[in-house]
Amino acid sequence: MSDLLFVSSNIYKFKEAKKILNSFEINIEFLKLDLEEIQSNSIKEIAIKKAQDAFSKCKKPLIIEDDGLHIDSLDGFPGPYSSYVQKTIGNQGILNLIKKDRSAKFISNITYCDKISCKCFEGKLSGTISNSEKGKGWGFDPIFIPKNTKQTFGELIEKNNVSHRYKALKKFSNWYLNRQESNDQ
Repeated sequence: MSDLLFVSSNIYKFKEAKKILNSFEINIEFLKLDLEEIQSNSIKEIAIKKAQDAFSKCKKPLIIEDDGLHIDSLDGFPGPYSSYVQKTIGNQGILNLIKKDRSAKFISNITYCDKISCKCFEGKLSGTISNSEKGKGWGFDPIFIPKNTKQTFGELIEKNNVSHRYKALKKFSNWYLNRQESNDQ
């Protein structure tokens, strides 16, 4: 029995989120849905609209995650367009665009939605873009090197302990567990 749904079309996001949330004793169930994705420069705005769309379809408490890779020398690109950029030019395309400044950050937005409201939790992780793809993983994992490491997400054994997604899910977990505890009293 799950506490809530994780709605996405991306099974990899779900697997990471499930592992992270299990460490906080929160169980989630995967619901694969293609959600309406508005065009916006705000990951938070996109996440809220997706969460509202998901809730309107399933009528159960849920979370969704939207994230983006923001590269400083590209004025934050691809940001909220990361999924599209990954599908069209991929990691090699990103590597071809970057010249000198390789600093970047990942931003994750976890949005909880129920019949009453939506609440957002953000996680940020600074780092750099590698010179070439290294390691495995999905999305930008083989080219993003988190701050204070020398390895890409694709090479790290414990990505889930340091990622932007972990930071956002930890904030969510603290809020959610406190809320559950308050409702039990």
